Amino acid sequence: MVQLTLPKNSTVRKGKTWPKPEGATNLRTFRIYRWDPDTGENPRVDTYFVDLDSCGPMILDALIKIKNEIDPTLTFRRSCREGICGSCAMNIDGVNTLACTRGMDEIKGDVKIYPLPHMPVVKDLVPDLTHFYAQHASVMPWLETQSNTPAKEWRQSIEDRKKLDGLYECIMCASCSTACPSYWWNGDKYLGPAALLHSYRWIIDSRDEATGERLDALEDPFKLYRCHTIMNCTKTCPKGLNPAKAIASIKKMMVERSV
Repeated sequence: MVQLTLPKNSTVRKGKTWPKPEGATNLRTFRIYRWDPDTGENPRVDTYFVDLDSCGPMILDALIKIKNEIDPTLTFRRSCREGICGSCAMNIDGVNTLACTRGMDEIKGDVKIYPLPHMPVVKDLVPDLTHFYAQHASVMPWLETQSNTPAKEWRQSIEDRKKLDGLYECIMCASCSTACPSYWWNGDKYLGPAALLHSYRWIIDSRDEATGERLDALEDPFKLYRCHTIMNCTKTCPKGLNPAKAIASIKKMMVERSV
């Protein structure tokens, strides 16, 4: 079962079972984590019934239907609905993924939905990503140069551009980092798969002129080396990326420059 960062001295209790829609014959059961910090109550799991005959095929479609037609207090993030923004990342059926790209037909039985694990919860399915974004910012996710700015653009060969494939597509949904046991245990000091993937994206960029400084910043017992290649990050990434490979590449560069 997903491990949650719960409010102090609290346990998840059985919540409310909402009425089934009248006349519906094609129902799907949803069990959704609920917690409102303003009430002072323990977290709970509420049960909802969704009429699939009047609902889109994705988990996000069902969540929107529940909020619009059954329980307007249900809180979650969402935006693009196309797997681009990463807003609707949550734990669905025990897997960190995007609600907008996960089909209901991919899940057997009741649909169990929780916020991303091992993150402070703001409310219901909304995790607090403040620390996650701060770690991303710490790797300087932008082009660093010392040369004079060219008149038109920083040129790059086709071969060098291909090195960025599988890196730039990250949408910062946090699914990988919140699936990583090393990040659960050392998230205050270990940067995690997402931040390190972005770090490597700039380290390997042929136009960047701060490779040494970037590697120096990662030369730390925790920032980089807490990765134990468990591979949860790669398995759960909804974009099919491989953060573990990027981290291994950084480690290899560390070794090569010390020889």
